[in-house]
Amino acid sequence: MTLFDHDRCYRALASRDARFDGQFIAGVHSTGIYCRPSCPAATPRPRNVRFYATAAAAHEAGLRACKRCQPDAVPGNPEWNLRDDLAGRAMRLILDGTVEREGVPGLADRLGYSPRHLARVLVAELGAGPLALARAHRAETARALLAGTELPASQVAFAAGFASIRQFNDTVREVYGLTPLALRALARRGRHGHGDPTSSPAFVERVTKRADDRGVDESEASTSGTPVTLRLAAREPFDGRGVLQYIADHAVTGVERMVVDTEGRATGIERWIDLPHGPAFVRVDLDEARAGVRVSATLAALGDVAPLTARIRRWFDLDADAVAIDAALGGDPLLGPLVAALPGIRIPGSVDPAETLLRTIVGQQISLPAARTVLGRLAADLGDAVEPGALRRFPSAALIAEHGARVLRGPARRVRTIVETAEALASGALALDVGLTTSELRERLLRMPGIGPWTADYVALRVLGSPDLLLDTDLVLLRTLRTSGAASTSREAARLGERWAPWRSYATLHLWRAAPPAQRRAP
Repeated sequence: MTLFDHDRCYRALASRDARFDGQFIAGVHSTGIYCRPSCPAATPRPRNVRFYATAAAAHEAGLRACKRCQPDAVPGNPEWNLRDDLAGRAMRLILDGTVEREGVPGLADRLGYSPRHLARVLVAELGAGPLALARAHRAETARALLAGTELPASQVAFAAGFASIRQFNDTVREVYGLTPLALRALARRGRHGHGDPTSSPAFVERVTKRADDRGVDESEASTSGTPVTLRLAAREPFDGRGVLQYIADHAVTGVERMVVDTEGRATGIERWIDLPHGPAFVRVDLDEARAGVRVSATLAALGDVAPLTARIRRWFDLDADAVAIDAALGGDPLLGPLVAALPGIRIPGSVDPAETLLRTIVGQQISLPAARTVLGRLAADLGDAVEPGALRRFPSAALIAEHGARVLRGPARRVRTIVETAEALASGALALDVGLTTSELRERLLRMPGIGPWTADYVALRVLGSPDLLLDTDLVLLRTLRTSGAASTSREAARLGERWAPWRSYATLHLWRAAPPAQRRAP
């Protein structure tokens, strides 16, 4: 859907189509507010509404968020994972908190452009510059924390990335027309949807009047207590169990611990995740009530909430437009039955690009159980020394570069590839982050000795969530295609995959999940 196609956007708004929540914003200039497409309020006249790609663009136009539909409480825009242009790459880094840590010059440097050119492109493409986009993201993070945690509002301010309590108070009032405490009361008690009495104007007025009308005081700030619990929404349908099963199949003993139900099915995962201010112990559980996940984390610093949120969203591919993907692949003669049987399939993402790359190289040309054994031994030898039974952090690239040749077993060539790649990651000679394009990431990896196209494509799929990569040389994928009679060689698979663009990554996942058991050769 074209974000600025007024007629199509207006039809979605008039039909209150929740599928487009988070994909564009409706700015009603006659009332001075912006809404999600499914807002239950009366549909404005076409001449009074304009459509924006981001909340920041609506803020720049002088609009505030609707108190009834709370347009920021939706899954993120899938565009940022689909687009490999400058705007999409910048948004991925902004959502990861790069502006808060490095400023706009740091963001521009990562993207390879001057701050002035970056600002010019973002204003033209998204309606707001990098500072405004980062400010809007801080406001959205604050709203989520106020709604879903018991953190004092003063701690929410710093967790969301604000530099001061005053900046936090002023931004929340400007964006939402409420004090932080009133926003917390509304976000917790309000609900979305048609016919819900809590979405009525009378209810909104009662809640906001009862809330304390003062801002947050500096004296309330506290640095103690860093556990946080968040709920992150996903677009339906959402195959969260499939993502967890994929993680379970690849889990490294001592590094990742699966949470299972009484039937032995994975329902959650625990592990350490390295964040900008230090490691965080994280547990992610499927939300049984609504599509999405619940995250419990103990953070080194509250400023890591935003990057943690961004990484969990990528890990579980929460922002994917599952309806559009299933509609495109569901009409295919080969994939249609697979999509019908498994709607809402998601890309299992990555929480650490360097770790994902190193684990992938270790697993090259050996079986999955063998790779898990090697990685488990590596973690036991080089991971953090902890009490028995506790989880370890996956060894850093620097540790593997220094000690990998001593502890790794296997063919000398593969060990050399792992150690040299770790050295490049540790020194910065090989830099991987979500601000890269798919082609840039592949080029950087293919320059490394011992890394081939399959590894480069697989890492791009996991790290960037690239939606249009068919791993046509993958043995499991080819086994599925051969069994169905659709293709027998990688060249035939590549030709076949052209009809699945631009969702070839999701086609790959369906073919993996449908793979028949491998046939063992007779001795």
